[in-house]
Amino acid sequence: MVILCPCCFLISFVSLSPAFSKNLIPKPVNSDLSNSCSEQSLESLTTELMLDLPSYANRVTQRSRLLRRSVDIYPYILAAGKPEFQSLPLNPGIDSFQKYESEGVEQVFFTTRERQYINKKAMELQQFHWLFLTKTQLGWQVVMMFTQTGEYPVKPLLAPPRDSSNGAIAQGVKLWLRDCEAGSVRRK
Repeated sequence: MVILCPCCFLISFVSLSPAFSKNLIPKPVNSDLSNSCSEQSLESLTTELMLDLPSYANRVTQRSRLLRRSVDIYPYILAAGKPEFQSLPLNPGIDSFQKYESEGVEQVFFTTRERQYINKKAMELQQFHWLFLTKTQLGWQVVMMFTQTGEYPVKPLLAPPRDSSNGAIAQGVKLWLRDCEAGSVRRK
């Protein structure tokens, strides 16, 4: 009669299991391949960005809550829409736009769906964003952004376009671009 000791069984399992006994040797990195976000096309970059943008923008608004900013209405970004890349003609009477257009600034259009709570009542909004990006030696950078607000589902727009270059969505874009260039964004 053979008596098996549970400890002996565990020791033999650990020493025989490929997961425990295999020595893992790191593979060398191919330096010819680059994971740099600045080397991605604008289309693939912003498609990846839209997947992560709600969480990045929500973290920006949560941080502003922690810092006790004077604003007491905080949106929750639920989703970001598919980006569009067809440039709009810029107003020739505005010198700053002509300057941006001539310096290789790219236009990206996207929407976000947001929820705000006002007096304990949920209100659904859709934001229409016009983002200007340029590629620099540091990677893709935000030049400026305009946003227009509307109700969700789509109804007539509530407000005229406003400069939102320092808003939560633009800050989320800037943080994501920084993290992407640093290699800390999970690539799809």
